[in-house]
Amino acid sequence: MISDVEMHSIYAERSVIDTDRPKVLEVTPLAGSLMEELLLAEEAPPGPRRKRLIMELLLDEIGHLPERPLGLPFPAHARLASLCRRFLKVPAANAGIDDWARELGMSRRSFTRLFRAETGVSFVTWRQQACIFASLPRLAEGEPVTNVALDAGYESIAAFTTMFRRMLGHAPSLYLKSRAA
Repeated sequence: MISDVEMHSIYAERSVIDTDRPKVLEVTPLAGSLMEELLLAEEAPPGPRRKRLIMELLLDEIGHLPERPLGLPFPAHARLASLCRRFLKVPAANAGIDDWARELGMSRRSFTRLFRAETGVSFVTWRQQACIFASLPRLAEGEPVTNVALDAGYESIAAFTTMFRRMLGHAPSLYLKSRAA
């Protein structure tokens, strides 16, 4: 975790929620309120009908929540993992496949196959995700979006904001405000 975290988990039978894998979902205000009601129910239990209705609505709402990335897939391959760790220390949105392939002493094609096999995503997708994840601690500390975006190798704040919004569902400023709330 990159900052203090307060977490509540809801577990449901696989048959209740249509998924075949764990997921991280963005919590909407409605879903958040329903979860809060269930937490408060532990202190002052509602009647069985009210609790059942809250649970039914929450389970229905979960089916409509947008999925968000859980984390950054990381390779087990030692030399590739070393490159990935180094990249996270100094992310660059313009890092090239050819440079990484050359550093590992392999062809571009071999590198792209290895990268996808190790991480489950393409190098370009991983690089974009890594740049955004690496920016979160700096943004959380209050650094201006402009500085973070340019340091991450984005040519414009708009390009950084677009990628941030695509990955995390909100522009950087809104994302951080929603997390602070």
